[in-house]
Amino acid sequence: MINVTSFDNKPVAVMGLGRSGLSAVRALAAGGAEVWAWDDREATRSKAVEAGVSLTDLYQSDWSQLDTLVLSPGIPDQFPEPHEIANRARDAGCEIICDVDLLAREVAAARFVGVSGTNGKSTTTALIGHILNQAGRSVEIGGNYGVPALELAPLGEDGTYVLELSSYQLERIPSVRLDVAVLLNISPDHLDRHGGLDGYVAAKRILFERTKEGGQTIIGMEDSHCRGMSLELMIDRGGKGIVPISGSARTPGGVYVDNGTLIDDLENQQNSILDLRSVSTLPGGHNWQNAAAAYAAARAAEIEPDKIAQAIQSFAGLPHRQELICEINGVAYINDSKATNTEAAAKALLCCDNIHWIAGGQFKEENLGAIEQMLPQVKHAYLIGEAQVQLAGLIGSNVPSSSCGDLETALMAAHQAAQEAGNGTVLLSPACASFDQFTDFEQRGDTFRDLVNKLERGDA
Repeated sequence: MINVTSFDNKPVAVMGLGRSGLSAVRALAAGGAEVWAWDDREATRSKAVEAGVSLTDLYQSDWSQLDTLVLSPGIPDQFPEPHEIANRARDAGCEIICDVDLLAREVAAARFVGVSGTNGKSTTTALIGHILNQAGRSVEIGGNYGVPALELAPLGEDGTYVLELSSYQLERIPSVRLDVAVLLNISPDHLDRHGGLDGYVAAKRILFERTKEGGQTIIGMEDSHCRGMSLELMIDRGGKGIVPISGSARTPGGVYVDNGTLIDDLENQQNSILDLRSVSTLPGGHNWQNAAAAYAAARAAEIEPDKIAQAIQSFAGLPHRQELICEINGVAYINDSKATNTEAAAKALLCCDNIHWIAGGQFKEENLGAIEQMLPQVKHAYLIGEAQVQLAGLIGSNVPSSSCGDLETALMAAHQAAQEAGNGTVLLSPACASFDQFTDFEQRGDTFRDLVNKLERGDA
C-alpha cells in the first residue's frame, strides 16, 4: 500500500467505500490525514466499520473545512445527474478527484503509462506490464484494471506504473502526468454518464491533456474519433511524439499489423517483428491492435524489439476475454464475459465459427450495432437476463434464438446443440452488462467457467 502524506493533518472526504474507496481511506489515514468516510449503502458502511474505518456522515458535515473530495469513479458528479455529495463539494469549492490522482501526487518520480479506450484496455495494460516485467523493469499495473491504485507498491524513478484509466477516472485525475498515453479506440459506451457521445469523447481526450511535455502519445487508427484526435494532436504538437497504431491497416511512422505480421515503422524501416497469428492468447484483429499499442509503449521505454517479441509470445492472456476454457468432443467453450457491449462481442464473434452464442444481461445500446454483420456466423443465440426479449426482437429472423432466462439453462441448451453438431464453439460473449444477475462480469465469467468444467468432468 502507498501512504498518502500530502493531506497530513488535513481533513479529506472519501465518498464510496468499495475496494478503491477503502484503499484510499487506509492510505490517507496512514499518511496522517483526517478522513471523513461515507457510503450511501448501509451494508457497505457496516463492512467498512468491520474493517476498522471510522465513518463521518457527509450529509451532516461542515464542507467549509474541506478542500478535497475523493469520489468513487462509479458515482456521477455531472451526468445523468450529479450526486448530492458532489454538488456539496462543488458548492464549497472542493476539488473532486479519485484514488489514481492520490497515487500521482505521492509517487511523482516514477514513470506513468496510461491506457484508455472503449475496448481492449485491460489486455493492453496487462500486456505492457508483462513486457516491461520480462525486460527486467520495475513495474506495477492497476487502476481500473485489477488492483486499486493505492494498493500498488511504491516505486521510485526507475519504476513504471501502467494504469488502465476509464472515462470516469480520466475526469478526476488533475495531478496525473503521463510519460506515455495510449488511446486504443472509441465507440459509444457509458453515454448516459457523459451526457452523450460528445461528452464521452471529451472524457477520453483528457488522456492527452494529462501527458507530459515530450511524452509519447499512442493512438489507434481504427475509428473516426481517434483519427480525428490524432490529426488535432499532430497540428497542436507539430507531429512530435504522436505514434499511430493499427491492427488492420498500414500506419506510416507507427506500429501496425499487416496480414498478421507486427510491423515496426517508427523509424520508417517497416521492420517485421512477429507473426501474431502464432500467439494464441491474442486472437483477432482487435488483439493485434492491442499488441501494436503495447509494442509501441515498450519501444517508448527503450526496450529492444526482439525482447518485446519474446514477451508477447509468452503472454498468458486474461480471464473473461476470449478465454478458451476447454474443448469437449471437438467443441470449444470460450468465456468472453468481459464483452459488455456490442463492439466487444462482435470482435469475439469474428474469431469463431459455427457459434452457439450466449448473450444477454443489461443491454446498454439501442440496436445490435457491430454485431449485426457477424450474425451469419451464429448457429443459434441463447438469450439470458433482462435483455433477452429485447435481443430476441433485434435479432428477429436473422438467427434462431431461444430465451433461456439464466446462464446455466443457456449453457446446457448450447452444449447439447453443439455436441449434436459435433463441432463449433459455445461462446459466452454477452454484449450486455452483468448487473441484473451477477455482481460483475468476473462473477458471470467465473460461473460460466465452473459450469463448463463440470460438463468436461461429466458432473453436470
